[in-house]
Amino acid sequence: MRIAVSSDMDEPVARSLVAALRERGHEVRVHGALRPGDDPQWAVCSEAAAREVAGGTADQAVVCCWTGTGASIAANKVPGVRAALCTDAYTADGARRWNDANVLALSLRLTSQPLLTEILDAWFAGEPSADAEDRQNVDRVRLLDHGRTRL
Repeated sequence: MRIAVSSDMDEPVARSLVAALRERGHEVRVHGALRPGDDPQWAVCSEAAAREVAGGTADQAVVCCWTGTGASIAANKVPGVRAALCTDAYTADGARRWNDANVLALSLRLTSQPLLTEILDAWFAGEPSADAEDRQNVDRVRLLDHGRTRL
C-alpha cells in the first residue's frame, strides 16, 4: 500500500511510524519535518499528505502533530479525505470500520511505541463496514465534500 506520512516535528515516534510502515511492506512518502527542505507547518504538511490520498497517489495517509488535532483538521479540509484522530486501537478500528477513514491522525505527545503498534495493527486490520446504515453515513460525508446534502 502507498502511504503518505506527515509530521510537523521530527520526533522519535514519527520516525518509528515511518519505519513500522516500511517494515509492514508499505511504500512510504514523507512530508514536513521528515523530509529535508519541506515545509514543516502542520497545516501545510498535513494537507500535502491528504492531497496524495485525494489525488490517488497514496492509498492512505498518516498525519501527525503534537496533539494530532491540527493535523486532522487540516487533512479533513481536503475533499475526499476522512481523517480520524486515533489515540487508541479501538478508535482506530472503529474509524476504519464505521467511518471508512482513509487518513489516520496521531498525537506525537500521546503516542508511545507500544501504543503506535496497537493503533497500526487495528487500523490495518479494519475493513470498511458493509452495513447499509454505515455506508449511508459515509456517502453523506462524501456529499458534504461537494457542498451538497442530498443525492
